[in-house]
Amino acid sequence: MPPPRRAASLDLGLDRSTLAVVAGRGNRLTADPLNAPLVPASAFRGAGERSYARDGNPTWEAFEEAIGALEGGTAVAFATGMAAAAGVIEALPPTARVVVARSAYVEVRRLLAEREAAGRLRVTEVDATDGDSILPALPGADVAWLDSISNPALDVAEVDTVARAARQAGCAVVVDSTLATPVNQRPLELGADLVIHSATKYIGGHSDLLLGVAVAADPARASRLRDARTTLGAVPGTLETWLGLRGLRTLALRVERGAASAGILARRLAEHPAVALVRYPGLATDRSHPVARRLLDGFGAMLSFEVAGGGEAAGAVCEAVALISHASSFGGVETLIEHHGRWHPSSEAGDGLLRLSVGCEHPDDLWRDLDRALCAAYQAGRSTPRTAA
Repeated sequence: MPPPRRAASLDLGLDRSTLAVVAGRGNRLTADPLNAPLVPASAFRGAGERSYARDGNPTWEAFEEAIGALEGGTAVAFATGMAAAAGVIEALPPTARVVVARSAYVEVRRLLAEREAAGRLRVTEVDATDGDSILPALPGADVAWLDSISNPALDVAEVDTVARAARQAGCAVVVDSTLATPVNQRPLELGADLVIHSATKYIGGHSDLLLGVAVAADPARASRLRDARTTLGAVPGTLETWLGLRGLRTLALRVERGAASAGILARRLAEHPAVALVRYPGLATDRSHPVARRLLDGFGAMLSFEVAGGGEAAGAVCEAVALISHASSFGGVETLIEHHGRWHPSSEAGDGLLRLSVGCEHPDDLWRDLDRALCAAYQAGRSTPRTAA
């Protein structure tokens, strides 16, 4: 039998949607399986580069290869998005100073606050949407931490501006790009040093796994993250990385479908008398729209809106939806709604804020469900419609 023949190498100029389909499929020998196999093993024979499963797994490595190709860096998979964030934080030198956006993920800010209280780090919180706040805080800092799109306020950070200023200040930039996904933004291309994803969300895409990933521009930084992952035991499950890789194959399709529907729903909600405020970067009236047009390839599948009647009315809407599910996550094929109350630091929203993660259902079906729920809340006296201009 002749030896297996190696297939042609991948074209690095491929579109991201194509890379999501073809990356991470192994060495592409003719005798190999089309898909990366699931390798459930706790140990490996011999004394090679991997001997114990905490050091690595072929399934993890396929997932990391694919995410690294999409983001343009070296990827390290973790058990969860928070495990990836913790791995980055634990790899920082003692007494490092971290500049973090007030709109960054609440659990990341909580972990940073705990490390500061223990004397492990120094933390400075800033408004990531205000250059007068964040840029002067960078000199003397070791790391600037921000979300490419904040959750649930949906403010779009000026990653490129922060990255340029941080480079001049000798400060690394970490960007949580979970909401943007590699389809709509690649922060490493904008000058960031590290990008983090909760792959539980859009990358997995089916609400059936917990998984995180960090992607470094510098392979040496990725190596330090692997060491932190091993030491902390924050390793991903083999099944989870296999599912994450499978979900990645349809990432572009799901994000594009969800974003198209989110734009339709955002425009309709903005005209609804029971809605006081809509946040979606794709709306021309949204304060983040100019930055989003400049830095994003698409506006995403997430929106938030405030019900005019406040918290009680928002809760009633969550109770009244039938097609949409009331659940605390986002990024799946199904549309989810969650009551967030007053968000911080924006002062324009009250406690009636609802976050809507738009899935792959038909937008007209979603709108009928939303409209019916909003009208039911109003008719029950729990929503006060806004006054017409």
